[in-house]
Amino acid sequence: MSTKFAQRYAAIQARDSRFDGQFFTAVRTTGIFCRPSCPARTPKPNNVEFFPTAAAAHAAGYRACKRCLPNATPGRPGWNLATDVAARAMRLIADGVVDRDGVDGLARRLGYSPRQVQRILQRELGAGPVALARMNRAELARSLIVGTSLPLADVAFASGFGSVRQFNATMRQIYGAAPSRLHLSRCPRLRFELPVRQPFDAVGLLEFFAPRAIPGVEAVDIVARRYARTLALPSGPGAVSLILPEGEAVQVELEVAELCDVQPALSQVRRLLDLDADPSAVDAHLALDERLRASVAAIPGIRVPGAVNAEEMLVRALVGQQISVAAARGHLARLAAAAGAPYRGAFEGLSRCFPTPASIVEAIGDPESLAPDRVLRLPRAATRALVDVMGRCVAGELELHIGMDVDELRQAVVALPRFGTWSANYVALRLLNHPDVWPEGDVALIAGAKRLGIVAETETAKRAHVALREIAARWSPWRSHAALHLWRNA
Repeated sequence: MSTKFAQRYAAIQARDSRFDGQFFTAVRTTGIFCRPSCPARTPKPNNVEFFPTAAAAHAAGYRACKRCLPNATPGRPGWNLATDVAARAMRLIADGVVDRDGVDGLARRLGYSPRQVQRILQRELGAGPVALARMNRAELARSLIVGTSLPLADVAFASGFGSVRQFNATMRQIYGAAPSRLHLSRCPRLRFELPVRQPFDAVGLLEFFAPRAIPGVEAVDIVARRYARTLALPSGPGAVSLILPEGEAVQVELEVAELCDVQPALSQVRRLLDLDADPSAVDAHLALDERLRASVAAIPGIRVPGAVNAEEMLVRALVGQQISVAAARGHLARLAAAAGAPYRGAFEGLSRCFPTPASIVEAIGDPESLAPDRVLRLPRAATRALVDVMGRCVAGELELHIGMDVDELRQAVVALPRFGTWSANYVALRLLNHPDVWPEGDVALIAGAKRLGIVAETETAKRAHVALREIAARWSPWRSHAALHLWRNA
């Protein structure tokens, strides 16, 4: 018995939920695969084999356990941490790229040929892009069947299946039952539960979003643990309302223009809340440093607040340079009021979409002839840079996406006017939920570090940044989470 096999078998014997999503257990005698925490009786070692993905288990002829629902686990933490092709491909597949643009579209974004992508994913994850996308579609379909009142035909197309026949066949293969047998309950709205690895710092996320929330675009209620916002989705605007948990799942309500937008909407939610992080590993590593230990103990399960799309993140980063959070929120509120399209939905507090690049360019006009009552009361150079960057997005000259390598993304952002190293790191940290980004130059980092005694109170800003950068190297590969600890303490 290999060491790796023994470790995984010990995890399923202990029914350790920390390993859910990291691997899947298949039992040869039953033909079923489960998550490590499945409450069923532990099979004998000689009847067990392990797979890196649910799709790989299904491709090997196993069907999903109806008791533990292995597909409904949080995403594999390694995909969030790694920057290799397989990890970037999984982020794009989860966002529905294969369903919308096929394997060719996935390969184009990754910079490889379709054949190379197929070979890499087969080698690393045990299944190709089509099989991985099909498994994602099946789990989304199960969530829609259980949690909504949609007819099964609508469920099929909302989940990305090309036909009802394909939908029925896939659900039978994966779950061992016809879709009609999965109707456990029905309710009138699109409601979901997204699983969460514990611990989960829900209040910390809400406290991060609240002061940055743009009126009409976002709504935050910390007491009710609610966060809502409008979304830009492939088929049109949508909105989401989230109740962040005290338990083990985020309660999600969705409004979408077309049912095919459900998958990308849920993908955006997962990134917003950093649901695929591995909090136990992060906390254990950061707590090794005695200077962070007290903060980790006080704030377990800290997460990296994400972003819904690259264009919005670029605007937020540029507008927020060298001004307070409150001031940036004021500028963004005026921009949203002037350029954001109205949104008419049922969620309280949401009335406007975040402006598109085209609407920003149109609303600002010629930055060289700005009147005193202009839309953005920023320095003219900053306004000029914003129009330039948004113009590149409109023209297709700038395409940033969640499947990019972190270094590739930073290089692309630094090349933009008025985007320096801090802005590039901040965009990478939030757009990719990348766990190992250090936003050097941020004044709040120094304030938090001084409060925790990591750098001396008397240290000058320049020397403090240098000292903190060297210290932060010890916190890799989770420097992003360490930065969140410093920001919280600031």
